[in-house]
Amino acid sequence: MTIAVQITFDAADPHGLARFWAEALGYEREDHSDLVTSLLAAGHLPPEATVEADGKPAFADVAACSDPGGTRPRLFFQKVPEPKTAKNRVHLDLHVCAERVEAEAQRLQALGATFLWTSDDRGAYTITLADPEGNELCVD
Repeated sequence: MTIAVQITFDAADPHGLARFWAEALGYEREDHSDLVTSLLAAGHLPPEATVEADGKPAFADVAACSDPGGTRPRLFFQKVPEPKTAKNRVHLDLHVCAERVEAEAQRLQALGATFLWTSDDRGAYTITLADPEGNELCVD
């Protein structure tokens, strides 16, 4: 039996966070505009439950991005009313070759990540960053 894994993030701006992570991981943002349009037309979705994202109708409270190769987990972003208030209990580690750690951290910062700290106490040199909503991630 195969179990598919999806990683879900709580977010203030699900579409913004989906943009960041899609770019960070080389994922594709999922386009649900046809579904949103048909649900609106059928009266199954109220207009206030939608937004315009990148010029297309989208669900207001959720967004997602997926690995174009279909091997890595789907990332799902759901709007929540409260901000992040504590350190993550789970975070993503982005494994790159040792020579690329600094460059990858700089690339992610250019996308909106924030530098938090560096460490090498558990082996590999690691740079810990926060995504645009403060969720920690490690580059090693």
